[in-house]
Amino acid sequence: MRTKFSTALPVLAMGLLLAGMKVSPVAAQTPAPASNNAAPAYPTGTETSLGERIAAILADPAVARAHWGIAVTTLEGVPLYGRDEAQFFRPASNAKLFTTAAAMQLLGPETTVPTEVIGDTLTTDGTVPGDIWLRSDGDANLSGVAFPYVPVAGESGPPADPLKAIDDLASQVAAHGVRRVSGNVVADDTQWTWEPYPDSWAIDDMLWDYGAPVSSLSVNDSTIALTVHPGMHVGDAVTVTQSPDVGFYTLDVQATTSAAKTQTRIHIDRAVGSRTVLITGEIAMGGKDVEQLAVSDPPLFAAQALRSRLLAHGVEVEGVARAAERASTVLDSFSRQAHEPVPDLPGPGMPLHTVSEVCNDGCGMVLARRVSPPLAQDVLYTLKESQNLHAEQLLHRLGRVYGREASGAQGARVVRQFLLNAGLDGNDFIFYDGSGLSDHDLVTPRATAMLLAYAARQSWFSLWKESLPIGGVDGTLASRFKEPPLKGHIFAKTGTLGESRGLSGYLDCASGRQVIFSVFVDNHMPGVSADRSAMDKIVAAIAASE
Repeated sequence: MRTKFSTALPVLAMGLLLAGMKVSPVAAQTPAPASNNAAPAYPTGTETSLGERIAAILADPAVARAHWGIAVTTLEGVPLYGRDEAQFFRPASNAKLFTTAAAMQLLGPETTVPTEVIGDTLTTDGTVPGDIWLRSDGDANLSGVAFPYVPVAGESGPPADPLKAIDDLASQVAAHGVRRVSGNVVADDTQWTWEPYPDSWAIDDMLWDYGAPVSSLSVNDSTIALTVHPGMHVGDAVTVTQSPDVGFYTLDVQATTSAAKTQTRIHIDRAVGSRTVLITGEIAMGGKDVEQLAVSDPPLFAAQALRSRLLAHGVEVEGVARAAERASTVLDSFSRQAHEPVPDLPGPGMPLHTVSEVCNDGCGMVLARRVSPPLAQDVLYTLKESQNLHAEQLLHRLGRVYGREASGAQGARVVRQFLLNAGLDGNDFIFYDGSGLSDHDLVTPRATAMLLAYAARQSWFSLWKESLPIGGVDGTLASRFKEPPLKGHIFAKTGTLGESRGLSGYLDCASGRQVIFSVFVDNHMPGVSADRSAMDKIVAAIAASE
């Protein structure tokens, strides 16, 4: 997960206050009952050779003032080394380990979800009287990404059509014989509750792709790419294109062209609630700047995308694109919901719960239908790319299947019960979202190690482990651990959020055995990477010692 700061913060912050959004403080979290299992004792300090080497690494003045937490265990969960392993750290994207593990066990690696286009009826002349509806139960991959997903380093050829999935649906509608829609194209998001931003997300994240709002209808990961091209001469206006361009954002372009080889400084701003994007600054002649923006209203964007592709396939649409959304009906606070037990959560090997299809009997005529890739494929994409939105959608799906509604709070409730059932101490973790973008999320290294040990005993483990970035090979670890003996021998989830960083996973050691490790650092010096270098040295020390 990357963190990017925008000059839009003052404007966005005012807009958020006006919108009446609120953030629940961590202090409101209800203390949780501890697990019946006592936490195992970890060897600490410098009495072991590994502890001595780690102490030397962390004595470096560049990292000595940061807060470090480390847990190392066998694959079975037997502690080998610990340093502040029982203290809280911000997990950042290591939170995705918890969300995806719960999804693999409770939803199942092979489960899929449907997306449908529905109309009331179809006349003999090919007219759908009234509206047509786009509905989904949370297919996160309504995009141009090819599945099964294969991470490719470097250039991967020309970009795919970002609206390919929507185009496929529009093509089916036309093939069904539809020639005209007399009403609107409505994206129906009422399968889930409308809460686009998880509790305690930072306001300055909402502008960018990694802070895309959550919806059951997410087209192209609810992202639009803005590409800025310079003019022919110094002082010329720049050219800005959107992809995909379905008319969602209006661009106010005030940026200009600067001399070749000068610094490019492009600034993007958008007020909360506005669909006008302001582009200022300057770009050097011969340069190019690409910015990935979040779509502020995913259901409306989905409706616009479908309407545009219906027109492209020769289907006349007389109405406009609209969105239908539904507020939560659960009145309890996030904290109270998240701590409510889920008594019937199935354990390993037990039958899984399901939900009804998107279109039940009597809801209309299905004009097009798409089935998502299996959940295990989405988990692979989510972990390799550290995709925040997909993790949040998995959280909502868990809430829909096992909770009271498809919401972040109910998803957090299900994940919490899953972790308690797995033997984790309820006082060792606090999650406000599924991706780790919330800086109110807290977890201990020992809880993370315990989750990894639990996962190693499950039937879905091999698929889940393969989804983790591999050191020096792919995903968010492609540029780290690029040399032997670690290249290809570390399978771990990265995490970065402000001055916090994490790395947790599985490690092949020089001894031939595989161990579990979890390393977190909080409050490191801003704007430097010394903490990441120290973290990598710690992993190397673990591999050499064990």
